[in-house]
Amino acid sequence: MSLIGVVLLLAAVALVVAAEWPRIGSRTRLDQRSRRDRSRRKSHLRVVESDSDDFARAVERDLANLPTIDPRQRNERKKN
Repeated sequence: MSLIGVVLLLAAVALVVAAEWPRIGSRTRLDQRSRRDRSRRKSHLRVVESDSDDFARAVERDLANLPTIDPRQRNERKKN
């Protein structure tokens, strides 16, 4: 690549960076603001730990009550 080609390539890259800079800069400011807002909103939250297994029992009960289909019966229905 010639010297002129390298210079033109660098100029094109610099032009793209200059054109996109306001969007890049605003994005980082918004990220900082959203982090501050999120930490402020979540500062009053706390983790509640429970020793009971009510949730696990409820999930097991719901899974046991789900209707099931035997794949062998499905194949027999297709044949008929």
